[in-house]
Amino acid sequence: MPILAPMAPRHLSQALTLQSQVYPPFLVEPEAAFASRLAVAAPYSLVATRGEALVAYLLAHGWPQGAPPPVGAVLDPAVRGDALFLHDLAVSPAARGSGVGRALVDHAIARAAADGLRRAELIAVEGAASFWAGLGFAPGKVSPALAAKVAGYGSSAQWMVRSI
Repeated sequence: MPILAPMAPRHLSQALTLQSQVYPPFLVEPEAAFASRLAVAAPYSLVATRGEALVAYLLAHGWPQGAPPPVGAVLDPAVRGDALFLHDLAVSPAARGSGVGRALVDHAIARAAADGLRRAELIAVEGAASFWAGLGFAPGKVSPALAAKVAGYGSSAQWMVRSI
């Protein structure tokens, strides 16, 4: 199993490379947007490494419930939230099937629970809803405003929630 650690600015270059390898171009975020999530997400964003190589990452941060940021948005680091928003999970092809994705999510949820957050939210993209369902997430209630935000993540995107 790879080693899990908090994501730090030194991981940014490798994380951006992994992001571009595993996501379609319309979901690849510019460096400024990705880095802003690190500033907001400090205790919940994690990496998995083997030696010096980053093999997976999770961008997750506290955010206002039911209000996911748009793809590519630069986040305000002063925003605090009442929910854990799992923004992005990327696992390299070499690490798929190893359980590292689940380990990253479990670790972030445990940290959020310790901080008093009681709800986790995400937008499942590119057919990943079944993966997230296996981690306890289920389709959430979607208002028209939320539906418009979710649509920005692709035609197959799905809003999912779970209790922490």
